[in-house]
Amino acid sequence: QVQLVESGGGLVQPGGSLRLSCAASGSIFSINGMGWYRQAPGKERELVAGISSGGSTNYADSVKGRFTISRDNAKNTVYLQMNSLKPEDTGVYYCNAATYSGPSWGQGTQVTVSS
Repeated sequence: QVQLVESGGGLVQPGGSLRLSCAASGSIFSINGMGWYRQAPGKERELVAGISSGGSTNYADSVKGRFTISRDNAKNTVYLQMNSLKPEDTGVYYCNAATYSGPSWGQGTQVTVSS
């Protein structure tokens, strides 16, 4: 019963920045943690960044130092600030919410870093 809507994707040159947003609605109280995943063409979906209900974060090694996940509880929104983007960051980025009844997924937003 949690609805997630991603936004902020687009086309950017290498070295550029994007900020993705994930707006959550519905049974917000049921969310334990949230994260951003991405799936590049021909690759498996991977966890990019996660944030727990307590505020702790974790990142994939490939994005450490470049990406930052944050959450604004007042707006029920999770963000992914992406800096120093590389062509290998290209993919569909999905917002995920871990709920007591299982995961909820957004529709995805395309991020393309040109080379």
